[in-house]
Amino acid sequence: MKLLIIEDEPALSKSIATYLAGESYLCEFADTFAKALEKIALYSYDCILLDLMLPGGSGLKILEELKRQNKTDGVIIISAKNALEDKILGLQIGADDYLAKPFHLSELTARIHAVIRRKQFGHSNLIKQNELEIDLLAKSVQVKEIPVLLTKKELDLLLYFIGNKNRVISKAALAEHLSGDLADMLDSHDFVYAHIKNLKKKLHEAGCDSYLKTIYGVGYKWEL
Repeated sequence: MKLLIIEDEPALSKSIATYLAGESYLCEFADTFAKALEKIALYSYDCILLDLMLPGGSGLKILEELKRQNKTDGVIIISAKNALEDKILGLQIGADDYLAKPFHLSELTARIHAVIRRKQFGHSNLIKQNELEIDLLAKSVQVKEIPVLLTKKELDLLLYFIGNKNRVISKAALAEHLSGDLADMLDSHDFVYAHIKNLKKKLHEAGCDSYLKTIYGVGYKWEL
């Protein structure tokens, strides 16, 4: 899962990213209004952590821009500005949640999980598709009640495909999801193919149907 931390306090951003890395999240950063606008224009995120007070502009303007671009990224406002009118306005514009500073990182993680679960998986912590079952909290996968051991990247890919079921996803989009903006610096996306090949092999060997389809010359699609 890929997150964007829009925050101008380096120590706080680093602390959040370090904690979330332990929860298998990939974090990118924007510490100014201009950098935040650039990031949301170029990339999509499972969740955005948004400070309202930014050098160069207001976080509320970021929300308005996300809405203008019809982006579906989850957004949690994290701000020392805990005035009721700011919270209400942010939620009205399109934020999914609001967490006032200071906060516990464990609570932030729970809020992120809830936003992603609500947006992609219909509020459920348990994803079931015929013989396939995924426990989001335990980060475990079963096929016909038999555990399937996936790496963090393979599980991330599986959740990304299911969260975007019936949509064709390009290899470039998958590379960006797995590696963030570092994907632009890579000579090839062969590592994406390797992860997908291993994922498909493990699911097939466990007796899972072939839901993950290769759309030759275009990308991949998870079909129901």
